[in-house]
Amino acid sequence: MIQPIKRGFLSAFLILLISVAVAQENGKYALVIHGGAGNIARESISEQQEEEYLNKLAEALKIGEEILSGGGSSLDAVEAVVKVLEDSPLFNAGKGAVFNIEGKNELDASIMCGRTHNAGAVTGLTTIKNPISAARVVMENSPHVFLSGKGAETFAYENGLEVVDPGYFFDQRRWDQYRQHIRDNVNRRRGYRDENLKLGTVGAVALDMEGNIAAATSTGGMTGKRYGRIGDSPIIGAGNYASNLSCGVSATGHGEFFIRNMVAYDIAARMHYGGQSLQDAAREVINVNLVEQDANGGIIAIDKDGNIVMEFNTTAMFRGSLTSEGEREVRIFE
Repeated sequence: MIQPIKRGFLSAFLILLISVAVAQENGKYALVIHGGAGNIARESISEQQEEEYLNKLAEALKIGEEILSGGGSSLDAVEAVVKVLEDSPLFNAGKGAVFNIEGKNELDASIMCGRTHNAGAVTGLTTIKNPISAARVVMENSPHVFLSGKGAETFAYENGLEVVDPGYFFDQRRWDQYRQHIRDNVNRRRGYRDENLKLGTVGAVALDMEGNIAAATSTGGMTGKRYGRIGDSPIIGAGNYASNLSCGVSATGHGEFFIRNMVAYDIAARMHYGGQSLQDAAREVINVNLVEQDANGGIIAIDKDGNIVMEFNTTAMFRGSLTSEGEREVRIFE
């Protein structure tokens, strides 16, 4: 009796392995990314600058596609994609981060796994090269979700992440923006908003062949931010959210409003509890609710069926997407 049981178990195990292999072979994947949204005039960006942005977005998509098409996880894909964007001075994250009121770069990031609903976030980093990787080690190697400042940096260092001198993040274009901000500050009143102060937050959402969704967001925040200001990007539910039950979302825009409205989670909740489609949920949140509050920004998202949405209420959003069916695009304006 023992031998038949062993054979039966082995046969079932082999069938399971074959089923998984076939599922992965026939499985679909999708990836969507953003590099910030804002009210940008088309003529304010030269053809060369536009080409640079589109090429970098395409490069990031390619990195993510290599992971997903090879059967890799959505978590690995979004982390790798965001690292590409963090390493580029074109975007307000990592190397291209804006300066706070003290002339320093303070970096925030978050990541979430839609399968487990586990998440990690960091804020106020000044020496960790890739904040999105710091967010991931918080998620996977600690009992916590959100770490800040020196504590987050110490934990990242203990987990082997690359530490850099704060000068690594210096970018002349961002420094010029900061200095202009200081010059103009005397003419600003409380509540003054300038879209260029925060343009460039980056993010990625992916669906892998096993049906798992992950989302990641990274930013340098707002030029001239003070008082230890934290925006929506590292806040789970506001600037980032993922659930296999509904969708994954990465947001970019006026963070205070995205926090107040819990934008990323609101979209997912409308789908999970209200039965809305991803497109309808995103449109209501971004182009109805936020517009009524005079709040600018946008989101990228993927639902559990692989549908992609890139919704924004500004004149532009740096964005790109691809699917296993061969669909692919990188765009800035409508």
